[in-house]
Amino acid sequence: MKVRIGIDVGGTFTDAVAIDNDTYEIIGTVKTPTTHTAEAGVAAGIVQVLHGVMEQHNIKPEDVVFIAHGTTQATNALLEGDVAQVGIVTLGSGLQGAKCKSDTNVGDIELAAGKFLRTKNAFVDTSSDVEAGIKSAIEQLFSDGSTSYVAAEAFSVDDPTNENAVIAECSDRELPATATNDISKLYGLAIRTRTAVVNASIMPKMLEAANMTDKSIREAGIESPLMVMRCDGGVMTVDEVRHRPILTILSGPAAGVAGALMYEKLTDGLFFEVGGTSTDISCVKDGKVMVKYAEVGGHKTYLSSLDVRTVGIGGGSMVQISDGKAVDVGPRSAHIANLDYEVYTDAEKIVNPRLVAVRPMDGDPEYAAIKCDGGLRVCLTMAGAANLAGFVPEGDYARGSVEAARAAWAPLAANMGMSVEEAAAQVLAFAAKKNGAVAEQLMKDYGMDPRTTVYVGGGGGASTVVPHLAKTMGHTFHIAKNAPVISTIGVALAMVRDMVERSVTNPTDDDIVSVRREAEARAIKMGAAPGTVEVTVEVDTQRHVVRAIAVGATELRSKDVNATRLSADELKKLVVENLGEGADNVSEVAHSSELFAYTATTTEKKLFGLLIKKRTALRLIDSEGVIRLQRPNADVLQETISSWRKGVTALVEDLTVYNDGGANLPNVYVVVGKRIIDLSGMTSLEQILSLASVELGGYPSDEPVIIAATLRLGD
Repeated sequence: MKVRIGIDVGGTFTDAVAIDNDTYEIIGTVKTPTTHTAEAGVAAGIVQVLHGVMEQHNIKPEDVVFIAHGTTQATNALLEGDVAQVGIVTLGSGLQGAKCKSDTNVGDIELAAGKFLRTKNAFVDTSSDVEAGIKSAIEQLFSDGSTSYVAAEAFSVDDPTNENAVIAECSDRELPATATNDISKLYGLAIRTRTAVVNASIMPKMLEAANMTDKSIREAGIESPLMVMRCDGGVMTVDEVRHRPILTILSGPAAGVAGALMYEKLTDGLFFEVGGTSTDISCVKDGKVMVKYAEVGGHKTYLSSLDVRTVGIGGGSMVQISDGKAVDVGPRSAHIANLDYEVYTDAEKIVNPRLVAVRPMDGDPEYAAIKCDGGLRVCLTMAGAANLAGFVPEGDYARGSVEAARAAWAPLAANMGMSVEEAAAQVLAFAAKKNGAVAEQLMKDYGMDPRTTVYVGGGGGASTVVPHLAKTMGHTFHIAKNAPVISTIGVALAMVRDMVERSVTNPTDDDIVSVRREAEARAIKMGAAPGTVEVTVEVDTQRHVVRAIAVGATELRSKDVNATRLSADELKKLVVENLGEGADNVSEVAHSSELFAYTATTTEKKLFGLLIKKRTALRLIDSEGVIRLQRPNADVLQETISSWRKGVTALVEDLTVYNDGGANLPNVYVVVGKRIIDLSGMTSLEQILSLASVELGGYPSDEPVIIAATLRLGD
């Protein structure tokens, strides 16, 4: 049996999960406290859970075909200010050099209250002896206390020669260093430098951890290369971590939603990963997780990460009180107060409970706890409230003793003049108000339809938050399969992912193809099997950016989890439910081998019925029932590989709008197999045809192809 192993390094515990590579069913899990204080750091805990899961389930080293870990180490280093001072070597000359000095003067970045990322600067005049200038600059920065370095020059994305010379000199001196052109291919020296500085600041710490972990994996006899979770939901090789550790920031929440999407047939939804202290909320639209540029210390970077919003409400959140009555919940949790949960306490030990107020930290408000005969003290929590209110079913990870919770909550309920169930409901309402505000904003930001947005819960505390929140906000919900270890599963089943962004004012066909090939090559370099890599290319005409995202499977991972093909009637039913249209108005109009295009025509009357406007809504659904593309108005054609050019040309010519600004081309989508080739943003028919030709090469002439197009304006 071939096995995939995922390891998730959290702030409190390190978890490992072993998964059958053929069925994707869990073989077993192991948990150990995270080894922050060990000589080998968190690597010691990784080795412990690795050996534990292999020994307990008789897994041989040669049976491990994939091993990856997610870590909060980079995030924690930034939050705690445990970073290196960064020396910035700025290169330039003349007036441009003066501007470069200004753009690269990052200063000190405040990471948290009283915690700073310190930087120093040195300038190299490239109009004179560059090599001597670089050596002098590094020596100056070293004497100023810098232990990690950044090379920064304007337009280095076009010519990286000088930046690379700085990196080579640092390498000769065995000093960690980052070139801005390695971090991003976008113009914008200030943001590129800031992103590189953050990367360089955590390099020493991450290099040490990566080397220890990699060595431990090798010593365990596992030949499969160690992979590490990225903040965008993909994985990369440990060698890439040594160069770009910044990509591991926020990888914890990314692992959770990645794991959920492995099991859930989710089109549009919000994923809530609920721990003991907080809830991470992310958005899934058209089956894809939404991504944005991350901020560090309040500053924008060129780091693309999942858009995750964190709320200080979790299963262990304590109940705030005033005058002996509940007034709020969170952000402090039970472990901060060093108290046990009431709901996980033996009911027989809760004897003659009295309500007492505790302040976990200096300056905190009062939180509710009880003191019992015999000296037992436990706190009142969200988990207790949810169990009392009936939202945590039997067998759930968060299920506890309702009897114990009822006894513990009795003093608070008496003070409030209500039953324990009513008191619990009020506390849950406090939590729903906080989580609901963030959920509503996330849905608004991405134009989510509340009618079809599903709430999915993950994490051990999922049932303490999600069922009540969904009921309050009127959404359907479900708890993800294997919710308590969903992050670890996400690590074990993750795909290799990388992205290339390049600033190009008027991209040519060659520019677009070049960016696509670079992204594909980077994904393969990071461990993706060449035949599995799929690349999506986007052209942002407003920001003059060409973006290519490459996603590929690691070795032996070639099928989807729980893949079940639905019948035509079942697919149509799902589309009807999504559209809210009568079944007679919904029909399949085109298909590829794996995706099906359904449309429904709607009539909109305006000006008292004098103006009638017809729109054809499109839903592109896969064979498993996940809607992959939704458009309110689209034209769709059924073509094959031999005829796709004709179809694309016809739709582009028909839907192009001419105005004072010139030709405004439609957004075009070409679908083959499971692939949706997004050609929106292209500025000419020639660009569309050129990129599509690259994407469609190698398919047989009779392979079915869907062509869809929407007006770019008023879509």
